[in-house]
Amino acid sequence: MLSAQEKFDISGHPRLLLTAGEEEGISRMIAADPAMAKVHDGIVAECDRMLVLPPLERVMEGKRLLHTSREALKRIFWLSYSYRMTGKEAYAERAIDEMMAVCAFEDWNPSHFLDVGEMVMAVAIGYDWLYDRLTSLQKQTISDAIMEKGFIPADDEDYAGFYNLANNWNQVCCSGLLYGALATYEEHPDISRELADLYVKSVPFALACYAPDGGYPEGFNYWGYGTSFQVMMIAALESALGTDYGLSEAPGFLDTASFIQFMTTPGGECFNFSDSSPMTVCNPMMFWFADRKDDPSIIYLERRMVESMPDDFMKDVERRFTEYRLLPALLIFASRVNMSGINTPREHFRLFEGKTPLFVYREGWTSENDAYLGIKGGSPMTSHAHMDAGSFIYEYAGVRWSMDLGMQNYHSLESRGVDLWNQEQHGQRWEVFRLGNEAHSTLTLNGDHHLVRSFVPIVETWTENSRKGARLDMTGALGDAVTMAERSVWLDRRNRLHVEDRLMSDDDAVEVMWVMTTPAHAHIAADGSIMLEKDGKRMRLKMVVSPDGTTVVSPHVWSNDPPHDYDAPNPGTCRVGFTFTLPARCNADASALLYPF
Repeated sequence: MLSAQEKFDISGHPRLLLTAGEEEGISRMIAADPAMAKVHDGIVAECDRMLVLPPLERVMEGKRLLHTSREALKRIFWLSYSYRMTGKEAYAERAIDEMMAVCAFEDWNPSHFLDVGEMVMAVAIGYDWLYDRLTSLQKQTISDAIMEKGFIPADDEDYAGFYNLANNWNQVCCSGLLYGALATYEEHPDISRELADLYVKSVPFALACYAPDGGYPEGFNYWGYGTSFQVMMIAALESALGTDYGLSEAPGFLDTASFIQFMTTPGGECFNFSDSSPMTVCNPMMFWFADRKDDPSIIYLERRMVESMPDDFMKDVERRFTEYRLLPALLIFASRVNMSGINTPREHFRLFEGKTPLFVYREGWTSENDAYLGIKGGSPMTSHAHMDAGSFIYEYAGVRWSMDLGMQNYHSLESRGVDLWNQEQHGQRWEVFRLGNEAHSTLTLNGDHHLVRSFVPIVETWTENSRKGARLDMTGALGDAVTMAERSVWLDRRNRLHVEDRLMSDDDAVEVMWVMTTPAHAHIAADGSIMLEKDGKRMRLKMVVSPDGTTVVSPHVWSNDPPHDYDAPNPGTCRVGFTFTLPARCNADASALLYPF
């Protein structure tokens, strides 16, 4: 690792991500590649629109300044990129105006330190990339702001809790601060060395979450956030110092690109467990992984996303790219990848065994009609987790039949006084409809929440054509009502869905609620099965409980209308499933089958 006493072998400006002369590689790429040229042209055109906007002001949204910090990062990064690629002075001048505006803020809201992390990265990139365009006074102003509004509050114990966190906060805050230390090295070399040492030594707490195999416990959306800033940190260390001090060799980190590939479903959405929306977006950092691993198949899906974007993709750029404000990084990293022959990924099964165990089967990579099954274990105690252990995503014939409602916007809850971040057993977080277990495709016993301090492991997997899926031990999540609970979720040779729950009750009878959340139209048939229809396709869901006669199974179609005024609406969705009473001291198997007809 770094040493505060060690002299940096640091490159000159520009030193962050894209060193002097590397613009030529991007120019050659966009001249030969229409898809990459579309991204480049979109960034430059957007910068033309920025030229007439008023500079940013310090506007809070609830407890956050984050939306302003993110807009600052977008404007300064994009404008600086456009200046370096085109030489147009107006872009540099406007980027400098934005830097001077945010440096005049009273602070960058250290009480929510993500806001600081992104703001420091913004002004650090502008400072480094436009170093020769800045006056001495501007350099001093920016450097002082990074020190006073970034480094100093990061040393305050009231704000510095991110250092030991094993999640995206660590990655974002440390990455942004590191950019500040590397960019302003000449102004205070001793302090920059000391701080860079601190940030590099802190981020392994977060890197540990990728072990052992690249799974990311916070889900698709937060992979995009945490991993994007992690890659930005590593890339800046390499460009400025020639080494990443072994950060990229953390167990599982270089394998995590496979996580995003397998979280993306044939239908074009994602396996959106925890605080994730179902929307799939292009992840620019996948191009870095493709370069680092010398494996262009890593960007097979990303490349297709870019190629399919309309020419006016900038109208909704936030919905097309994760961490859109870092979009120039896509072009930087893509310029180093041989994209002449990108093969389809070879694997069809993945087991992720980390903090959030997952099993995924993806029938193929080329057709939206390919079958897909994703199964989740884990714990509600994981950062941004829901009570969704035992839930599953299932796609068949181009339709997502079992779904997750996804996250709800934080501000919509916090602004109504919801205690969203209380993860205790009776915390209000679990009363939010989308976050509790009753809204997920899993089991609920006696109407109770899953146990917060529990962990559901995947204990067996199957990868034969006749049986593709996994078995989970649900016992710990379901409380004292049962002495054993195992769930097996699998697809047969024809990719029909089987969900088998083996339950053993204790001394009292147990009310069992079996749920599958779906976007399909549903109704109950005369024989007690449930008929599902979507996009002209039809499926039948039925359940059998054995030993035969143990209990009466009742089919249900439940509304997803919000139970509280703070809950988000869930239009076009419902929950289907079954309820039954498990007698005391009874061992029973509940077998559900979902199949086309």
